[in-house]
Amino acid sequence: MLPSRDVAAAIGFYVGRLGFRLAFADSTRDPGYAGVRRDGIELHLQWHDAEEWSRVERPMLRFVVPDVEALFEEYRDRGLFHERTALRRTAWGTREFAFYDLDMNGLTFYRDLAVDEAPDPPAGEGDPG
Repeated sequence: MLPSRDVAAAIGFYVGRLGFRLAFADSTRDPGYAGVRRDGIELHLQWHDAEEWSRVERPMLRFVVPDVEALFEEYRDRGLFHERTALRRTAWGTREFAFYDLDMNGLTFYRDLAVDEAPDPPAGEGDPG
């Protein structure tokens, strides 16, 4: 369940920008709770009052995807990233990218590195390009 200040806007983001489809909503006019689905993943979006927003924890979700490179290209073409978003090979053995939704819930998409893939060098090291 992901907290949201505006569930209708969150539905628009997940459906219109991330390629999910609406699974259900408790209201068609002013939803307070809804679910969206894509590729076997279902996320629930729940409204939270602005007065309690500072106390609401926002999660960082991690999704295993078979073709993280293709998903990165799809989302990059939709203008979802900030200037530092990159597809990286991590020291913990994944190829991944991450960004935030409208309500600052973190979304990371990854796959495990293949046996012959090495992590990227730490920032500032290696070939400058």
